[in-house]
Amino acid sequence: MFVIVRRFDPRFFREVSALRPYEILVIVDPKPTDEEVATLLTQVGDQAKSLGIEVDKVDNWGKRRLAYDIRKQREGTYAVFEAKAEPSMVKELERQLRLNENVLRFLSTRVPTRSKKARSRKAQEPPAGDTKVLEEVV
Repeated sequence: MFVIVRRFDPRFFREVSALRPYEILVIVDPKPTDEEVATLLTQVGDQAKSLGIEVDKVDNWGKRRLAYDIRKQREGTYAVFEAKAEPSMVKELERQLRLNENVLRFLSTRVPTRSKKARSRKAQEPPAGDTKVLEEVV
């Protein structure tokens, strides 16, 4: 009988962060004033923080015209949250945004991160414009 013993080799394990970067676009009803929209966005940010989401940045894009009517509204106030979270946290935040009557639409997308291998490969390749050509003049 043979027994296979495997040792722990740190080269095959890499550090994995549970928090992934997300961008969450929220379109708010245009009827409230700018101050009310600001308080609503801070409430949404506080809800996200209470769920364990790390909100890095909030960009308020202001009122913009919609491509089509949503709940009989032709325009909406756009805001983008840049955050780091686990997928289950984002799912719960989406559920809470669905229940909020002032939120017309939302879209949460995961921002792709580049791996270390891709970065090292790109660093090794010489740029296309920096090639030197030497000519011999006779």
